[in-house]
Amino acid sequence: MTDTDWVPAGIDTSRPSTARVYDYFLGGTHHLPVDRELAGQIEAMTPDIGETMRANRVFLRRAVRFLTGAGVRQFLDIGSGIPTAGNVHEIAQAEAPGSAVVYVDVDPVAVEHSRAILAGVERTGVICADARDTGLILTGTARSGLIDFGQPVAVLLAGVLHFVPDADDPAGLVGALRDAVGPGSFLVISHATSDGQPPEVLEAQRLSARTGTGIVLRPHAEIAAWFDGFPLVEPGLVHLPLWRPETGEPVDNPERYGAYAGVGAA
Repeated sequence: MTDTDWVPAGIDTSRPSTARVYDYFLGGTHHLPVDRELAGQIEAMTPDIGETMRANRVFLRRAVRFLTGAGVRQFLDIGSGIPTAGNVHEIAQAEAPGSAVVYVDVDPVAVEHSRAILAGVERTGVICADARDTGLILTGTARSGLIDFGQPVAVLLAGVLHFVPDADDPAGLVGALRDAVGPGSFLVISHATSDGQPPEVLEAQRLSARTGTGIVLRPHAEIAAWFDGFPLVEPGLVHLPLWRPETGEPVDNPERYGAYAGVGAA
């Protein structure tokens, strides 16, 4: 197998992909030389970037375990990327057998690999949709038959909203998702921040635009406002490692991760 045999036909392998760069930082195997080159440039300026992405994945796992403990059995993971070990369905179904998970991503590479990995895995589905197209996401999820919006749903927006520019109204799309779920539901958000970040982080933000999905760094107050009507559970909107860390997980110097995380309950 060559370096690109796994890439679906029609994908431009000369251009880096956000999903593949993310996969690289998570230690996955679905990335190309062009992705590794960009990742290396970003990492050279922001050595903590890979650790931040891994911390985001660890936060997501903690959040899913919290949600299953709260009785949630339906998960809508928007901007899921390429599934890696310990993804949402693995955690949710291990903690609560029978849990349903719908993954949503706009990257064809992420979608095709998700479908291949999930083939034969019960109560999981994949939708190809842009995070900004909430109508398509909600319609496709309903048609999948996996999620009943009349029952509690966990909407997961982990590390995706910072790819949505202000012009596309991230607050509005989060509001549409909040309105679609009923009592007992939860909203999970993690988001890169400009708060306290050095100049090299801003330069890395500029480089990220080469993937076609540049990162928008936002302050604490703006991210917190997206939980309107979904009061934050303890400890609130905090830096990634501070959200309910488990025994042995590092929590020192949390600001260096440059991202906030929180969970709100309807």
